[in-house]
Amino acid sequence: MKVSMDRKTQLATSLYKVLANSFKSVSEHVVNGGKTEGLNPTSFAVMEILHNTGRLPIQQIGSQLLLQSGNVTYVVDRLEDKGLVRRSPCPEDRRVIYAELTPQGEALMQRLYPEHERQILYALEGLNEEEKLQLIRLLRKMGEYAKQAHSSARR
Repeated sequence: MKVSMDRKTQLATSLYKVLANSFKSVSEHVVNGGKTEGLNPTSFAVMEILHNTGRLPIQQIGSQLLLQSGNVTYVVDRLEDKGLVRRSPCPEDRRVIYAELTPQGEALMQRLYPEHERQILYALEGLNEEEKLQLIRLLRKMGEYAKQAHSSARR
């Protein structure tokens, strides 16, 4: 027996499914470059953050990627084993450990990142500039509201 939903719920559910499927399609198209270098999408994402921001506390990497600290530690361990990332302690706070790309990791990202950007560009060519700007604005608005709603619900 099918449960009837009100229009607002149907629309929200449909939007969620379309958003998830769109993200999956774009992500699958974009992540293929790292796979050829033996990097899974999470490893590539960690390296991308470090490539774009420089040295970061490991905890901040996890929060940017929405990963739990144990998962980030595991990924950083694997990247460190490959000589692509190194850890360094924070001199002011012993609880903080930084991660940064090694010269080998930076060289790999210098080689991979332009193709990664091309893949993103190609995957999103279905939208014109105005549509991309509008979608960015709407997704930010949606995300900010969801974040506030989540914070309010936890109180």
